[in-house]
Amino acid sequence: MENEVLKAIKNRRSTRKYKEKQISEEELQALLDAGIQAPSANNSQSWHFTVIQNRDMINFISDKSKEVMRESDNKSIVNVGKSAGNIFYNAPTLIILSGKKEVQSSLVDCSAAIENMLIAGESIGLGTVWVGFVRSFFTLTEEVKKLKLPDGYEPFYAVSVGYKEDDGVFGPSKRNREVINYIR
Repeated sequence: MENEVLKAIKNRRSTRKYKEKQISEEELQALLDAGIQAPSANNSQSWHFTVIQNRDMINFISDKSKEVMRESDNKSIVNVGKSAGNIFYNAPTLIILSGKKEVQSSLVDCSAAIENMLIAGESIGLGTVWVGFVRSFFTLTEEVKKLKLPDGYEPFYAVSVGYKEDDGVFGPSKRNREVINYIR
C-alpha cells in the first residue's frame, strides 16, 4: 500500500547540506501549520514555535552551542563542539520548538509537532533535520532570553529547514524490521 503520505515518510531523511536561498513564506506557513496540527495530550497544544531566518542569529546560537559542548563531560559531545561547523548545517531557516513548563506532556507534544514538520517538509520538497545539539544553547539562561519566548515556556529542540543541496544523493537508510512483535 502506498500513498503520498507514506511516500513522504519513507523518503524523508535528515538533510545536512542546504542551498543558501531562503524558503518561501508559503512553505514556511505550510510547515508551521503541519506542526500545529500535531496531536497533543488532552489537546493541550503546549508548543510554541520560534522562527529564525536571521543568519547572524542562527550562527550565534550555533557558536554558543559549540562553546557549551566543548565543556561537556561527554567526550563525543566535546569532539563535536570542537570539530563541527554550523550545527544547523547552514540552513536558512531555523524553527525552535518550546513547550509549556506546566504541561507534563510538552516534550512529547513538541516532538509530535516536529515530526509533522519533517514529513511536511519532505512532501513539499524541503530538506529538514531535527537538531538536538541546540540543547546546549538552551542551558544559557541569559542567551535564551534573546529568543523572546513567552513566559512559562522552555525550549526543547530545533529544526533546520531549507532547500536540499544534494537532493536524491542518499536514499532513506535501511530500516530494521526485527523490532516488531505481534500478539493476535
